[in-house]
Amino acid sequence: MELLNTFADYGHPIDALQLFQGVVDGALPGLLAGCQVMRVAAGETVLDNTCAGARLYILLRGALRACQPDLESGPAEVADVRLMPGECVGELTVLDQQTQAATIHALQDSDLLVIEAGQLWQLIDQSNGVARNLLHLLSFRIRAANAQLRRRHRVGEFYRQLSLADSLTGLQNRAWLEQNLPLLIEQTRAADNPFSLIMLDIDHFKKFNDEHGHQAGDEVLRLAARVLTETLRPRDFAVRYGGEELLVLLPNTHCKGAAGVAHRLCESLRETIFFSDMHKPLPHITASFGVASLVPGQDASALIANADAALYRAKHAGRNQVAQA
Repeated sequence: MELLNTFADYGHPIDALQLFQGVVDGALPGLLAGCQVMRVAAGETVLDNTCAGARLYILLRGALRACQPDLESGPAEVADVRLMPGECVGELTVLDQQTQAATIHALQDSDLLVIEAGQLWQLIDQSNGVARNLLHLLSFRIRAANAQLRRRHRVGEFYRQLSLADSLTGLQNRAWLEQNLPLLIEQTRAADNPFSLIMLDIDHFKKFNDEHGHQAGDEVLRLAARVLTETLRPRDFAVRYGGEELLVLLPNTHCKGAAGVAHRLCESLRETIFFSDMHKPLPHITASFGVASLVPGQDASALIANADAALYRAKHAGRNQVAQA
């Protein structure tokens, strides 16, 4: 950094500076006259997290870049802001005496008006216009920061939901199940409502994959998922439990009602055409179903185990059917 001369000698118009726009105060030129103008070379750092409460900088010529660390994503992630002539940086470090959060460096050779902390407070005390402009500037910064936080929240929520969905079928995934099934059971018990679960397994899925290829097997899983989502009520949940195993969660549903849902799903899967190309042999795709309902003292793992045991009985009895726990 290189000190050039005072602001009075530099000869820059005061009303071109954001902090002093619209300020009618005859004392203002005198208060700024002795402030130093500093030149920084391209790439040089103006402020970083070692600077606390020292001074405010107003960009007279050139361009600056502010790099704000993303505390959630880690120091490698930054939010960039480009600062143009007339704008200022460092006002918060003067006002709250805290270290600078963002790192400010010059994008090109730049001239900066340097206002020391004591001088800035003197300007605020003696000029209502400067105080008003500073409040407007801080209000804009707060609004911009809040908007950025809202965008981050929306993006974060999008990726969180994405992480809880199965990429192949679009159903909820195992992580979603482990997070939400205990909560659903807790809500069920609090409301003294019934709760049922269906576990289904595509019959002879490995053999189908071997004969028709894994891409065809993926399509079977996608179509099975579509059958589930088109058949279930809006309050029900469909989950890809793993491989060719799917789960259906049925809140406020007794075992008899759950068995009826399982039979409808069994029939719908049986009637679904998985190959639209009629030159290929129509594969016999069916599924086996195990139905279980929540009983007192049961947790999520025990409920799934009961449905799994019922599913095993359905498969052992010949597949393409429903068994109840």
